[in-house]
Amino acid sequence: MSEEDQYYQGEDYGGGGDDDYAQQQGYDYQQEEHEEDGNDQSGYEQQGYEYQQQSEYGGGYEYSQDEGDNGGGDDQGEQEEYEGNDEDQREEEKEEEEEHEEPDGNHEESYEDDPQDEPQDEEPNEEYEDQQQDNYDQRDEDQEHQEDIQIDDVEVLEWTPDDITSQDDMQRLEESGYTLRSTDNEDGGFNIGSVFKGALDGFGGGGGGGDFGSIVSTISGMISGGGGGPLSNTFSSGGFSHIAESLIAKAAHRFLGVDESTGSIIGAIAGNLLFNMGGKGNSLGGIGKIILDNIISGKFQRKIDPWVSPVPGAQNFRLNFYEERQKCLQTASLFEDPEFPANERSLYYKTPPDQDVVWKRPGEIVSDPQLIVEGHSRFDVKQGALGDCWLLAAVANLTLRDELFYRVVPPDQSFTENYAGIFHFQFWRYGKWVDVVIDDRLPTVDGQLIYMHSAEHNEFWSALLEKAYAKMYGSYEALDGGSTVEALEDFTGGLTEYFDLEKTPKETVLAMLVRGFQMGGLFGCSIGADPNIKEAVRSDGLVRGHAYSITALHTVKTNRDDVVLLRIRNPWGNSKEWNGAWSDNSSEWSQVDSSERPPFEKDGEFWMSFEDFYSNFEEMELCNLSAAVMDEISEMTGVDTRAVDQKISHWEEQAGDGRWDARAGSAGGCANYPNSFYRNPQYGASFTVTEDSLEHDGKTTVIAALLQKYRRELRPQGLDDLPIGFSVYREEDLGIPLDMHYLRNHKTIARTPVFVNRREVTVRFRVDPGSYILLPSTFEPNEEADFLLRIYANGGIQFQCIQ
Repeated sequence: MSEEDQYYQGEDYGGGGDDDYAQQQGYDYQQEEHEEDGNDQSGYEQQGYEYQQQSEYGGGYEYSQDEGDNGGGDDQGEQEEYEGNDEDQREEEKEEEEEHEEPDGNHEESYEDDPQDEPQDEEPNEEYEDQQQDNYDQRDEDQEHQEDIQIDDVEVLEWTPDDITSQDDMQRLEESGYTLRSTDNEDGGFNIGSVFKGALDGFGGGGGGGDFGSIVSTISGMISGGGGGPLSNTFSSGGFSHIAESLIAKAAHRFLGVDESTGSIIGAIAGNLLFNMGGKGNSLGGIGKIILDNIISGKFQRKIDPWVSPVPGAQNFRLNFYEERQKCLQTASLFEDPEFPANERSLYYKTPPDQDVVWKRPGEIVSDPQLIVEGHSRFDVKQGALGDCWLLAAVANLTLRDELFYRVVPPDQSFTENYAGIFHFQFWRYGKWVDVVIDDRLPTVDGQLIYMHSAEHNEFWSALLEKAYAKMYGSYEALDGGSTVEALEDFTGGLTEYFDLEKTPKETVLAMLVRGFQMGGLFGCSIGADPNIKEAVRSDGLVRGHAYSITALHTVKTNRDDVVLLRIRNPWGNSKEWNGAWSDNSSEWSQVDSSERPPFEKDGEFWMSFEDFYSNFEEMELCNLSAAVMDEISEMTGVDTRAVDQKISHWEEQAGDGRWDARAGSAGGCANYPNSFYRNPQYGASFTVTEDSLEHDGKTTVIAALLQKYRRELRPQGLDDLPIGFSVYREEDLGIPLDMHYLRNHKTIARTPVFVNRREVTVRFRVDPGSYILLPSTFEPNEEADFLLRIYANGGIQFQCIQ
């Protein structure tokens, strides 16, 4: 069986019947969810919850001690798979019951608990249930009577990919009552990525969903209706740089605190001369100059918190960058960070480096250190001895967007102006932006930087950024192994989704590209690394283990039909480009009118067909940016992002903090433990559809993401990521938490199909306007952790904590 055959299209994996079409990416047939007519087991779906400890951590980033891996991901641990029960249960609904099913898809059912699923925790709190019973009884009276559904056991068939050779094989086995469970050890049963339900809604075709041809037609219509240009957005295309340069050229931005020509701060102290440390000023582009001037003049004042360590007993100074820098300049003393000292504790918590490390300031390594060099070298970041190319890949994507880069690397610091050996970097951390202050002492061996560094040996922003990131998570070793998605979120504050292109149907990939560009998202893509050669260049010009960005989507008319093209950028910005079909000056362009051909240069940016992209690249990330992110960028730059991209829709975002606490009784575990599942925290969300909905079908697109906090930071204390997941239920009354009886007798409308030990799990789904309850949990009861639940929607949201 091919890997593509492992996807189930049309699956309602937690469905309540709200979506006619469901897409699930990256998961094998294992659960009772694969039923005739797309019906899901209702109630607790008690045998449907499984836990997988990742073998491909972070959505498929394979573990590698080498310097490169699959697009920048390193594993954090091997994986196990936990199942609620081997005897999966399956609904057998009669045809007449389906005809009388209520529109909301809820079912009440009776079933016998399998002895193997008896909860191990204590019985529910009787006093609590008695206090709430009147409210629950009233809710039950409001519900219409529904037929009880008899649940029968199904036989479990173990299989390997070689046993099943077609989709028809799968369908016949399912119709015979089998549940499919993979025993292919190499594949590991599941490949973890994001989950997408209703991805094809709004693209035409039956039931609101579309096939590949329908999506292509939709793209062509968008392009012709938009004046013929490719589908893109200002953020993806890098258009902000052009806007900033135009503002400067037209004198539309009045510089107050910065020299317009050089970008230097007016009235700054020459710290490099004060400390005799050499140094050169920053080389800033238009956006950098404007942001710097807005910071210096006070036009832009960012709301940000000082970084505080979550480690018990840690000494926190709540450092303020500007106050500490001023102290150092007044006392003529170089800053030394009391929170992240230049010693072994900052390097590792378990495994010391193989060589003796000496901490040196940049002025002790080179004669003319420079923080930021605008141009080619900014994109050429090199990995060091750490297994953190997942971080490198995110950094490579960050450098393509100046408006995002300067949110992380504030331009109000350098090795000349007000230099005092102190720097700061700003990261999104669990719902808030924090300012991480560091000194500039860096680990070296034989006078050379041993961790991340720029190709230009006098440029130090990447080495210092990595140090600040290491401080935030406790040590350099704490960065060994992770997910590019994780770092992208820390750099942008966006919500990132991952696609394994080898396991995601191409219709879903193309649909997500369209919706992503329409919503102002950022795309990255990569090919798995060669284990023997770092960033190996293939014969077709593509580079393995290298992060690319997708900047536009287009269709062109040829002699035969419309061809979908992607514009892709190599951050190296050089001649390392795709040389296949639709590459610069290839023969395929002769089929296109000369007026529609783009200019071709050896600048690292190239076109390729979607089909070639899908068959050559292996991973894709989509970073969704909320309206709040867009608005802050407007404040930083003075550019009205909503006016620039008037056709772009924006995500609305709501979030809530929570904690699973065993002592407080709020760590109930997953639905395999019905006597405690309802005790988990519960959140209510009400969605409304706006007039500018992209799908125009009366529904709202929702991305829900559950993120567990502080696990990487607390790894030295023996804590690591827990297997987590969440369920979504339709319920208009948000004043009362869902009880055990309700959860036994109602279906989810969306959920995470498996519980995974990763920082964040994400599900995209589409719903009718109304109110819903989200119930996040760990896999096992009594596991404690802090978490953040985020909701993105392309419509209105009202969000509240219920329990």
